[in-house]
Amino acid sequence: MRMTRKVKEILSWYESDSPGTKTNIARILMQGKLAGTGKMVILPVDQGFEHGPDRSFAPNPAGYDPHYHFKLAIDAGLNAYAAPLGMIEAGADTFAGQIPTILKMNSSNSHATQKDQAVYGSVDDALRLGCSAIGFTIYPGADEQFDMMEEFRELAAEAKAVGLAVVLWSYPRGGNLSKDGETAIDVTAYAAHLAALLGAHIIKVKPPTEKIEQKEAGEALKKAKVDTSSLSKRIEHVMQSAFNGRRLVVFSGGAAKGTEAVLNEIREVAAGGSNGSIIGRNSFQRERGEALELLDAIVKIYLGKA
Repeated sequence: MRMTRKVKEILSWYESDSPGTKTNIARILMQGKLAGTGKMVILPVDQGFEHGPDRSFAPNPAGYDPHYHFKLAIDAGLNAYAAPLGMIEAGADTFAGQIPTILKMNSSNSHATQKDQAVYGSVDDALRLGCSAIGFTIYPGADEQFDMMEEFRELAAEAKAVGLAVVLWSYPRGGNLSKDGETAIDVTAYAAHLAALLGAHIIKVKPPTEKIEQKEAGEALKKAKVDTSSLSKRIEHVMQSAFNGRRLVVFSGGAAKGTEAVLNEIREVAAGGSNGSIIGRNSFQRERGEALELLDAIVKIYLGKA
């Protein structure tokens, strides 16, 4: 693996991390069609846990098979594949060494009444399965948020101690947040900043809307003349909030939508200087050929070719 200057620069931002952890970050950044660019497209398939198998895979029944998702991520030339324990176990041997994997270690489900997540994976599992990183979700704003942050602290410290990278899904919800406020620009920027403060190497947040949830934050943004009028400008501000771009931030694709809507959103996300996208339902719920075409178009956007 020949390192590019851009990847070397990114690794220099993680000043306290071991060579092992930096190697695993580099494996993700040096994989696939975007290798060496500092950009990433990751396939996450934890939706079966979160929403149930039928809502997740009935639109494209091939997705019920865990091997389908490994193959999709590999054939699309993506940087990594993220999934819960059982999904990775089901293909760990067949696809060993073919793509960096991220073990998603906690999830909620559609029957839950609390804004919380169950932890069902371990750092030992990640090592046993040859993963490059662990993944974890927190819900800033939820009543259980501090418990989730403390769980993450323990698992992140354990992962870093054995040379794994750490990916944090930072999804505000619950508590006093309004539904629209979950993706407000001030709330999303706060979520990215919290993830950086908690020690995440790679941060996943949702594309922010123009809404301002917290009055005081709105006043501060207005006084500082921060432009939040377009998605690309809002992405810029989220990146600024993640240690002024010194932490890798990828943005989710969200609920399933049409191809042009997906690509238009990603053009704005890319224009804002993000490190990439993490695209689940908008890829694997499509027929394989269509999914590969979409993912190739997304990669080309990050390469500046579309």
